[in-house]
Amino acid sequence: MNRLAGKVVIITGAAMGQGAAEAKMFAQEGASIVATDMQEAKLQEVVGEITSAGGKAIAVKHDVASDADWKNVVEKAVQAFGKVDVLVNNAGVSTDKKLEQFDLEHWNKVLNINLTGCIVGMKYVVPEMKKVGGGSIIHISSIAGLVALNYTNAYTASKGALRALAKASAVELAPDNIRVNSVHPGIIVTPMIQEALDQGAQQMFEMGTPLPRLGKPEDIAYGVLFLASDESSFVTGTEMVIDGGWTAQ
Repeated sequence: MNRLAGKVVIITGAAMGQGAAEAKMFAQEGASIVATDMQEAKLQEVVGEITSAGGKAIAVKHDVASDADWKNVVEKAVQAFGKVDVLVNNAGVSTDKKLEQFDLEHWNKVLNINLTGCIVGMKYVVPEMKKVGGGSIIHISSIAGLVALNYTNAYTASKGALRALAKASAVELAPDNIRVNSVHPGIIVTPMIQEALDQGAQQMFEMGTPLPRLGKPEDIAYGVLFLASDESSFVTGTEMVIDGGWTAQ
């Protein structure tokens, strides 16, 4: 307990799935949570669960592709808790369009949410982290940022670029004691992939995962917790793969 005592953490996409698991776990570890998402009702449920258990959290409606929304989120974080120590760029959208189905609107939507929003968020949190002598930025990428997955061209491009962005910004921000890392989940049972599971993909996903189960949101949250904590104070510019062995094959 208290691995994040005194830290203020912004978590995007916190209304459900991995983001919700991270928000609840981090609050239990002593962090003050700024939970953001477009799904206000579900976000309020997560924040209500945290505060009912004695934790500290606020909810902020947030389109991660919006510069103005990012500015508002960071301002709200500072107003509520005085600072920002950790940013978890968790929000994302998936895609399964083949190349022949490509259209620019779809491409721009995926990259704006999965990639552009992450660098805009960094733009606003970095000055606040410098004020407190450092911080940790964690980009939630995917195994799709490391290996090919069928029909995920825009998604794979965004997640691979996010991995590269983490490395570039880690080097740039290292003199300010701001660490930047990427996390690469495998097949995690969240609302994002539930539709694929419902359509019969579970057997395929299980065959691709050497460990005898699919991942849970908490499996990712524990890894992100390490990167958010001072336990990882010498870890930057790297990728943490949590995939049940998928990419080991």
